[in-house]
Amino acid sequence: MASSGVNDQRSYVYLGLAGETGRDRVVQSGLYRLADGSEEWEALQHGLPDTPAIRTLAVHPLNPDIIYAGTQHGPYRSADRGEHWEKVDIQDHGLPVWSVLFHPYDPDTIFIGYENCEIYRSDDAGERWLRLPVSVRFPEITTAPNSNPVKRVLMMDASVAEPDHLYAAVEVGGTLRSTDGGDHWENLSHGQYLNDDTLDMHGVVASRWRPGAVIGIGRAGMFHSADGGDHWRHVQLESPTGKPMVYCRDIHEVPGNPRKLFVAAGADFQSDTGMLFYSGDGGDSWNRVDMGLHPPHTMFALAIDEHRPALMSCATNGGEVYSSHDGGESWVAHKPPPGGTQIYALARG
Repeated sequence: MASSGVNDQRSYVYLGLAGETGRDRVVQSGLYRLADGSEEWEALQHGLPDTPAIRTLAVHPLNPDIIYAGTQHGPYRSADRGEHWEKVDIQDHGLPVWSVLFHPYDPDTIFIGYENCEIYRSDDAGERWLRLPVSVRFPEITTAPNSNPVKRVLMMDASVAEPDHLYAAVEVGGTLRSTDGGDHWENLSHGQYLNDDTLDMHGVVASRWRPGAVIGIGRAGMFHSADGGDHWRHVQLESPTGKPMVYCRDIHEVPGNPRKLFVAAGADFQSDTGMLFYSGDGGDSWNRVDMGLHPPHTMFALAIDEHRPALMSCATNGGEVYSSHDGGESWVAHKPPPGGTQIYALARG
């Protein structure tokens, strides 16, 4: 196990710029760090590839010195809070990385999710890696002409009560589940199969508070399962447009208090309304957070400090960044990062 590195160290916000990987899509680049109490973003570059497009960031839950970053050239790792980086030695296919998961039961077990629905696992804190056999069949509507073919693994989670139960949210692919630690996978499309809107999944949480409960989010809003993903129901959220669907992009439980959850959302992928939703009862009910300000773009990323959960940050895909020091009761705006506006990754620790 990694030792704790939290004593007498301040909290940082880590932010990555990127974009979609489709043809003719604008992609920005850069990785930045903001110390708690500061308003000056630091560019983090040493050891990273030139113009890194950062689509995921993950701080080690026990040792915040260790950070993983997903780039267009695979994963990179820092052991000194981002001062220096090294390429993670994975025999991958050089595809963009979209997600990193430290297993909540044992963070020496790490998962990395790529485009083309590739997932790799390490059981020894990142020393050796195994490609998992994610050979699932996707719903036909998600593989039809003009559909999104890349099947990005945007988020993963694992059950603490049943550590071999893993979940993966796949963009225009649905939610996947493994019940044997990743050796076999299945697509959980039951209850989400109306059109590809409901199969465009962005995030998933396996409840630490209520074993068996799983929450998935995506383009069509939020879905809830009470039986580990066998069956799903749509969760109604307050819509800024009056339409039944709310675009949800990121979801996290509050560390140490998994009854509390936050979701980053907006009116659509591109919109003039950014929102946070909050649940204090494990996801049974949701309310829109009164941030005391009005984010002018879709809220795209959310991060909570594992060891100081009152410290939270969120960011839009238009460049706005906000932080709370009281668990989401009040929020302040930061000045935007200097390198661009397309914020795709956020972490705290």
